[in-house]
Amino acid sequence: MKNVYFDHDGNVDDLVSLLLLLQAPDINLLGVGVIDADGYVKPAVAASRKIIDHFNQHGHTLSVAASNSRAVHQFPNAWRLSSFSFNAMPLLNRRATITTPLAAQPAHLDMVEKIRQADGHTTLVMTGPLTDLARALAVAPDIAARIEKLYWMGGTMSTRGNVGTPGHDGTAEWNAYWDPEAVHTVFHAGLNIEMIGLESTDELPLTDQLRQHWAQMVGYPAIDLIGQGYALVLSYEADSTYYLWDVLTTMTSLFPDLVSTKPITGDVLITGAGAGRTYPTPDGQPITLVTKADAQRFFQLVDQLAQSATYQA
Repeated sequence: MKNVYFDHDGNVDDLVSLLLLLQAPDINLLGVGVIDADGYVKPAVAASRKIIDHFNQHGHTLSVAASNSRAVHQFPNAWRLSSFSFNAMPLLNRRATITTPLAAQPAHLDMVEKIRQADGHTTLVMTGPLTDLARALAVAPDIAARIEKLYWMGGTMSTRGNVGTPGHDGTAEWNAYWDPEAVHTVFHAGLNIEMIGLESTDELPLTDQLRQHWAQMVGYPAIDLIGQGYALVLSYEADSTYYLWDVLTTMTSLFPDLVSTKPITGDVLITGAGAGRTYPTPDGQPITLVTKADAQRFFQLVDQLAQSATYQA
């Protein structure tokens, strides 16, 4: 059984990813960390604990660790507000109190503890910035040898990113831009890294047809939560297509044959107008880049996991 530690940043895709991980039958979910990036950490931690309360059908012994890492460049506030709305979903608020505990240590130290205590190696699934892992490696370099693989949603190996802030050249992806130095630390730590970049999900857009598909699947509480979550992805992103980046990362960690990959060598710019830009270079570090996803099988498996969920009121 594969040990998994999940570190996320609290937006819709992240919370849907946690929901799906809880339904996977053949993993040992060791812990969950939440960083203050694409969602606000306090409601994102609360929503994570509530998802575990209501959908932990395999009985994982879990706590949720709040990160105290801080941004070098913070996400736009408008993007982050979904964490508050998701935390207020009726399906997550049927209980008067949250029973899944808050971890005693901040997320990077919780990660160290869980990896060290695990029986065997651990797979890391990270759908936000890499800061908690970089900090974990700084205080406990021994954990690198205990990490089986890192699946990271972040970066891009094309020249077009999604950072549009003044003074930036637009080549970086936001999870990398949030803390470029952390990306550099992790890239150079000798880990087995599978990178799900912006270009990795071209086959997986969030469309009106997909929303309608989930709307018609009546009687499945997890499907309802997924559909309601993606209803929060509203008009402020209408000028660009929203893809299921984080969910692909999570599903790839569970079903590696969902995607096609290629080996590359890459690195990251730390400063300047292109800070956070991940790029291919012959002098870079070995990375496995996801190039394509099997869309039909992806959505079938998402539906199957969500349909299998047992809701605990």
